[in-house]
Amino acid sequence: MPRKKNPNGAGSIWRRKDGRYEARVYVPQPDGTRKRKTVYGATWEECDEKRQELVSRDRKGLPTPTRSNKLAEWLPYWLEEFIRPQRKKTTYAKYETHVRRYLIPHLGTKRLESLSVPDVRRFVVAVTREASAATAKESHRVLRTALAAACREELISRNVATLVPAPRVEVREMKTWTANQTVAFLEAARPDPLYTAFVLAVALGLRRGEILGLRWSDIDFDARTLTVRNQLQRVQKELYADSTKNRRTRVIPLPLMCIAPLRWRRIQQAAQRAAAGARWEEADYVFTSRTGRPIEPRNLSRSFERVAAGASLPRIRLHDARHGCATFLFAAGVAPRVVMEILGHSQIAVTMNVYTHISEETRREAINNMDRVLKRSRPAR
Repeated sequence: MPRKKNPNGAGSIWRRKDGRYEARVYVPQPDGTRKRKTVYGATWEECDEKRQELVSRDRKGLPTPTRSNKLAEWLPYWLEEFIRPQRKKTTYAKYETHVRRYLIPHLGTKRLESLSVPDVRRFVVAVTREASAATAKESHRVLRTALAAACREELISRNVATLVPAPRVEVREMKTWTANQTVAFLEAARPDPLYTAFVLAVALGLRRGEILGLRWSDIDFDARTLTVRNQLQRVQKELYADSTKNRRTRVIPLPLMCIAPLRWRRIQQAAQRAAAGARWEEADYVFTSRTGRPIEPRNLSRSFERVAAGASLPRIRLHDARHGCATFLFAAGVAPRVVMEILGHSQIAVTMNVYTHISEETRREAINNMDRVLKRSRPAR
């Protein structure tokens, strides 16, 4: 009885001159094209089982490469199909940089299935020597993530990057200002047009993008609250509004030291709007240029550093003011969970391990407490 012909797209099977059976099926490739893949079997049933597996993967939309892709082929595909649709633009830009500058130059000629543990180890050493341990650690993480996606797509059976430890990075000593230095900075910043932005950075620990993405509709003067729901970011040549880092909205009570600067900023902006006239671009942002355009993130950092240098203060980054805010909150006895909510962290471990720094005054006070305890406990002679 003759076997039934397979439907279109299901491939075909025939017997070879050497007695084995051969089947060919058009299957999708990781780059979106379709190519013909050949499988063999000692019997018709064995060959048909392999054919059905290919057809099943095709119907599920799973790519089946006719040959193992090189990393130079897989990594750009992974960026476009996996990272760009699902992750933030900042994440895509960071991953793309590591792929372009380090992964493809060092590992691009390697095929997914042939990439070995020694290959990854040599890559980590090379990038560490070429750039830094921190860069090598980040490139290793990008490679590990890309290979994990290849495993889920069943293109490879194991992720060799997980078998190679990332380089150890020395923790950068965090620098923050003392309370007196912070007050001195705010006094020096009063004449600056971005004074209100600096107050929010110091008092609320807002991220740079959150400060610049703040709109007047996010501020409730009657309830004295500020809602953080957006951030302004520049990625390559694009300045755009995005959700917060962890995609969460948070409401922060406004301390009195923020109310007057915000009201002053609103008056200042109204004067700028009147002076600009038809050139004004209305966007409801709190911090704008003289024509209503959003402030460039780098310009805010430059202004912060310029004011600090003019006040002869130790040089720190604008983001370090966020660390200082967390330290001041803890010194004031604020509960860790509350500090976490104010700063907008997704995990309390980040708040406790990264964003709190014990000042010299706090350490000295702790030791003085020990003096008082031991002195009180000292037995009489």
